[in-house]
Amino acid sequence: MARVALDLSGLRVLVTAASSGIGLGVAKWLSRWGAEVAIASRRREALEAAAREVEAFSGRRPAAVVMDLLDGGSIERGFEEAWRALGRVDLLVFNAGHAGCEPCLPHEAGYRDWAEAALMHVAAPGYLTSLYLRRLLEEGGGGTIVYLSSASVREPMRFLGLADASRAGLQQLAKLVARLYGGRGVRAYTILLGSFDTPGARRLIERVAARLGADPAELWEREVLGRTPLRRTGTFEELAGLIAFLASGYGEYANGATIEFSGAMTRCA
Repeated sequence: MARVALDLSGLRVLVTAASSGIGLGVAKWLSRWGAEVAIASRRREALEAAAREVEAFSGRRPAAVVMDLLDGGSIERGFEEAWRALGRVDLLVFNAGHAGCEPCLPHEAGYRDWAEAALMHVAAPGYLTSLYLRRLLEEGGGGTIVYLSSASVREPMRFLGLADASRAGLQQLAKLVARLYGGRGVRAYTILLGSFDTPGARRLIERVAARLGADPAELWEREVLGRTPLRRTGTFEELAGLIAFLASGYGEYANGATIEFSGAMTRCA
């Protein structure tokens, strides 16, 4: 199906956890369509490599800011650096990975594992939202937040339960922001993602396969491709296109919405 060329000139975007995987993929396409992008991640070396990749893909060099989602001070510094580099932030795309122990089962997780998941998927997006709202209210003008969650919060996956249980609150956070600040030009959405073919997803399948004594390729075919009638993973272009729509004027009346973007992966509404 033919796709319409997008023009995001003038849109200033901060994407977290963007040195690889989904965050990097989204940053690349938003940049190609003309947005000014800042990518954030915890490791400077990986960030610089990602910045070069974005530039090679889009012809535009993104700002690269260090931001450790497990550290409140690092979130503050990274957000302020991104705001200065871009002049302001029109769109905040929150993305995060998994807790270090995953794939693991709940009975195998320790307190620090649960704390890490809560910091990454509850405290980090919540605090980053607070920082963003303060700047928007102080300086005026609207802004958009897109929280990237997982379709598996509706049907938890056995080895990713820490992330699934923690991410479930993002839908309520988006609704809260939309209801409290929608009248001031602030919008918030949650996207429940299906599977994407990323290095992280491949490593996760390999670790699960090792636990089960299964073949990684067969497990990918059955548990990833086999869970959707499309029998494929999502593409970064598709996801970035959805994010661009939500950030545009056309997405205003959908404020607060939760959108499943999974190729009909789940069996529930």
